[in-house]
Amino acid sequence: MVPVRVRRTFAFLDVSGFTALTATQGDERSVEVVTLFRSALRRICSRRAVRIAKWLGDGAMLVGVDASPVVSAALEAMCASELLSEGVELKCGVTSGPVILLEGDDYIGHAVNLAARLCDLASGGQLLADHGVVPHIPAWAKADASPPAAVRGITPAVEVVELTLHCPGPGNRDPVCGIPLVESTAAAWRPDGRARRLLFCSESCLDTWESRPHDREEPDDEAFVRDGIA
Repeated sequence: MVPVRVRRTFAFLDVSGFTALTATQGDERSVEVVTLFRSALRRICSRRAVRIAKWLGDGAMLVGVDASPVVSAALEAMCASELLSEGVELKCGVTSGPVILLEGDDYIGHAVNLAARLCDLASGGQLLADHGVVPHIPAWAKADASPPAAVRGITPAVEVVELTLHCPGPGNRDPVCGIPLVESTAAAWRPDGRARRLLFCSESCLDTWESRPHDREEPDDEAFVRDGIA
């Protein structure tokens, strides 16, 4: 079989402290957390058209042809409200690069290995990416440079950035995914009927909102003020 070389973006996500969680709160509680994590990630990836290539116990491997949806899905998962409310932190590693597509559903190559190693290297609540991902981050995210990282099994040291949400000032939240936005970082907007604009981080979130008109909820001004968003 002739190897097929393709370019893909990969994200590895992992529940930080899962072993300690199992030891202190028991197996049943751990299953609840993993189920919540998987449910949230399925919903996020479905909306952003990102494939979950495989589940890895308390983690997951995401893959996409285009880098931006993968980065956006990983960032959204990192700050998913239902996961944070459970006291769970995720960590993540993201890379892009050429790999070999093996038997139609698996990937072999440096980019896959590096994404997994960056996830291992990250702390809870941290998303690390190789520098090549930077041009593909959404307007509502930012990349902070870090010193070259010594990554296990990979030489030389890797130029790494940490991706976080970009919150330049008072604004709003995407009514679908909850990402904090201002007009300069929004990908789309719609009027909300009260002389305000609903801001969306992506066309996919806008499409989701428009496809469920009966589920729309008016923004809670008091909540925005309480959260420091407005």
